[in-house]
Amino acid sequence: MRTLVLWDIDHTLISVRGLSAEIYATVFHQLTGRAIERVADMAGRTDRAITAETLRYHDVEPTVDLMLSFTDALGRAFAARQDEIKARGSVLPGARAVLEALSARSDVVQSVLTGNMRPIAECKLSAFGLERFVDVEVGAYGLDHADRPPLVRLAQDRAALKYGETFDASRTVLVGDTPHDVHAGHQGGARVVAVASGASSEADLRAAGAEIVLTSLADTDAAVHAILNVSRP
Repeated sequence: MRTLVLWDIDHTLISVRGLSAEIYATVFHQLTGRAIERVADMAGRTDRAITAETLRYHDVEPTVDLMLSFTDALGRAFAARQDEIKARGSVLPGARAVLEALSARSDVVQSVLTGNMRPIAECKLSAFGLERFVDVEVGAYGLDHADRPPLVRLAQDRAALKYGETFDASRTVLVGDTPHDVHAGHQGGARVVAVASGASSEADLRAAGAEIVLTSLADTDAAVHAILNVSRP
């Protein structure tokens, strides 16, 4: 029996230091002809929700056609700037070592649960050579649903189909850095290890109800132990 470990990407595994907001602004101008005045809060949210809310902030209706155009343009823009992602961004302390340690275990399946749409998620991971540690086929992404909690069940179903096992709440761990991640895990059917590597403090993450809160992933043994033990019923 394996444990499904679902990783958030931004501010849990990597930081791209504001580049995402810059790309949103560029794409917004390309598609609307207007300068962006405000980008919706990105922390712990899906690209689908961020895009729709950003358009509404500017009194632009997020029609199906516009949303498709916007997300397609975002994917192409991130791909075009992958070298810049690598140059400006970084893998957060300990993230690579924890991913590598878990990937060596036969009792763990690693994937991602992220607000990024899949092309952007893969672009960010591959910029830093992290894609080899996770099975992106069974992940859940920001275009799969506007809200984060349903993504947990979607990833569980995809993993079950591929690996022939049932992944319920006792065998699924979500690792993220925001209260949105914590709520997604609990509402979606996963246990949560929260990492205070983003804007949310340890106190914020505990208040949100995370079973375990880590300061960072820098201590590989402690992080691996937390992830494997929080999954136990």
